[in-house]
Amino acid sequence: MESRPRTLWLRTEPLHSVIYFDEECRGIGRSVGLKGFWMGYFATRTAPMGPVLPETATAVLAVFAQGMVARALPAAWQIVTPERLTDLRAQLAARALRRLVPGIGTLAEQLTPPLAAMVEDASALARPLFAANRPLCERADPVERLWQLTTALREFRGDAHAAALADHGIDAPEALVLAAATDRVPREGIQLDRGWSDMEWAAAEERLRSRGLIDAESAVTPRGREERDLIEDTTDRLAARLLRPLTDSMVDAVLAALELPARQVLEAGLLPFPNPIGLPRPV
Repeated sequence: MESRPRTLWLRTEPLHSVIYFDEECRGIGRSVGLKGFWMGYFATRTAPMGPVLPETATAVLAVFAQGMVARALPAAWQIVTPERLTDLRAQLAARALRRLVPGIGTLAEQLTPPLAAMVEDASALARPLFAANRPLCERADPVERLWQLTTALREFRGDAHAAALADHGIDAPEALVLAAATDRVPREGIQLDRGWSDMEWAAAEERLRSRGLIDAESAVTPRGREERDLIEDTTDRLAARLLRPLTDSMVDAVLAALELPARQVLEAGLLPFPNPIGLPRPV
C-alpha cells in the first residue's frame, strides 16, 4: 500500500503534467517566439522565480546539464517576460484539463480548500520552486487555480527530492543513471533529454559502479536498488510535511477525490509509458 505522501504525488502529478504533454501546452514557447520545446520548457518552468540565470536554474531543476539550460536562459528573457509565461501556462493547462476531465470545474471547487490549506501551511524554507509558485495560486479561474495548486505541491516534492539526492551524495547524471537502472524512467531518451553527453553518462556509471550501486553491465545491484528506495523514502518523508494541516480523514477524502481525474488524464493517451517524470501506468 502506497503512503499518503506518495499517493498525493501519484494523484496530483497527472493534473500538473498536462503542461508537458498536452499538444497546445507543449507549444507555449513557440507561441511567444521562443525556439523549440526545450527553450519553452526551461523558461516556463523557471518563470515563477523571475528571470533567473542558467546556474540558478540548473541547481534548482537538479537533473539537467547546465549547458542545455544555458542554451535557453537567459536568452528567453529577451523575448518574453516571466510574468507572461506564468499566466499563459496556467491558462493553457486549465484548458487542457477542461478537455480531459469532465466536470473539472466542480471538482476544483471541492479540492481547492484542502489543497490551498496544504500550500499555505507548508514551509518554503530551502524549497525554491515551491516558494516561487505559492504566490501564483490566487487565480480567479477555478481550474487555473486548481492546476497552480497541484503545481505548487509537486514543486514542493521536487525540491524535497533534490534535497534527498544531495543528502545521499547522488549528483544529477548519477540520479538519472540509477533511476534508469531501476526502471523508474526510460534509459532511451532520458540522457539526451537531460543534456548529458555519452562521456558524462559513462563517467556517472563508473562512479556508481565504484560504489557498488550498478554492476559491470550497468544493471542495478541489490545495494543500488536499496539506495534508490531510500531516496524515495526520504522524499516521501519530506513531502509528508504537506499533509500537516489536514486530519487523516480529510487527507483520505482529498486523495479519493483526486483518483478519477488523475486516471482520466493518464488514460487519455497524452503520457508515454514509461515517461521521464516516472509516473506509472494506471492499473
